[in-house]
Amino acid sequence: MPLIVEASSLSLKDVHRHLKLEKLLNGSFTDFLSLEPISEFEQQDLLRIRSDFDRYLSEGKISEGLVKFFTIAPLMRLAGFYDVPIRLTMEDSVAIAVEDEDKRITGRMDILAVNTFQSNAAPPFWILVIETKNSAIDISEGLPQLITYAFKSLEQQSSVWGLATNGLRYQFVYLTRAQQPTYQLMPSLNLNESPDAIELLQVLKSICQLVSFQK
Repeated sequence: MPLIVEASSLSLKDVHRHLKLEKLLNGSFTDFLSLEPISEFEQQDLLRIRSDFDRYLSEGKISEGLVKFFTIAPLMRLAGFYDVPIRLTMEDSVAIAVEDEDKRITGRMDILAVNTFQSNAAPPFWILVIETKNSAIDISEGLPQLITYAFKSLEQQSSVWGLATNGLRYQFVYLTRAQQPTYQLMPSLNLNESPDAIELLQVLKSICQLVSFQK
């Protein structure tokens, strides 16, 4: 029987070692995505999301569930993740067999967006994996879990995007499968800063639009 290891107990060092994963220098969104201007309507909707979150944040810590409710859900709707052929799932279980070690890493992804339109009965293409924390936790604490869960998709596709957030700060990660699987951290974004909030929505929209290239 393999030893079961919970993804939530891993450090980044553990992730590098177990998954033979290499960290590259931090990247830029524009290296991989085309960021388009957002409309006046989208800016107004984005402002409402920011205002709602800030109102609750000023009263104290926001739970992980409310982070999803006040920020992730409306942002993903605004970015187009609610549209066909994308399917959103929550609390999906993940199990990863560790090469050369008698271990199995397990856990549950908070949110997964997949493209269900695949020809030849191919597995759904993972578009975005999201790991959320409550507002009092630094987003860096969610990175080991996020990267571990996203790594699972590299068994069937060449790259995937991940996002760790505590509602206020957003850290995107880009994983690729090559001879040596790698990941890059993108610049972190702050929902309370207008330029960052706009870029956050632009990034989400651009990742969502990658679906058209997978049909």
